[in-house]
Amino acid sequence: MLKHWIAAACLGAMVSMPLTAQADVKIAPGLTSFTVMHDGKPVEVMRVQDQEHRIHPLYALTARGMPQAMHPFKPHPVETIAEREFVDYMMQAQQDENVMVVDTRTIGWHVRLTIPGAKSYPYTMMDDPDDRDWALEDFGVTRLGEGEYDFSNAKTLAMFCNGYWCGQTPAMIRKLLALGYPAEKLKYYRGGMQAWTSLGLTVVGDDAS
Repeated sequence: MLKHWIAAACLGAMVSMPLTAQADVKIAPGLTSFTVMHDGKPVEVMRVQDQEHRIHPLYALTARGMPQAMHPFKPHPVETIAEREFVDYMMQAQQDENVMVVDTRTIGWHVRLTIPGAKSYPYTMMDDPDDRDWALEDFGVTRLGEGEYDFSNAKTLAMFCNGYWCGQTPAMIRKLLALGYPAEKLKYYRGGMQAWTSLGLTVVGDDAS
């Protein structure tokens, strides 16, 4: 009986051990933070170290739409990525102009809260010929004629929207694919803002806290 009581007491002590005794909250092995430029200013990207931190209120609601498929662009080989791969693209974009981090949500969402270093190109731009050509030019695409483009210098785009359930990035990727954008240069961060904020990663915008 004493043996069982001691074992239970030890287990209880482990469960009640304060979380503040844990190590730094990391992004990846050996990576606690990194810096990106956002609107001309350096921003340190890291996970919130306060271990009582909760997800941002904008993404606390779970009653969202149906989740997107893991690979919604078949047969096109668009890669679906998670946070660690997305972070790699964020860091690459700081050194390589041929890599971009793209927020595909409508502008209101972007202004309220976004991922540092992300450029705003709402998916709705693909529906207006002038806006579409402007975006494609920024993406390294050359317009050859009406509806004809040269994608030989197209940039790699790491794209995101609100979350697993959000259809804004899938809609933009499908429209880019229809124009001929190389599938291997389109990266779909499926978790988006909901996954990003659930990990306590740095955000910027009017509603950032």
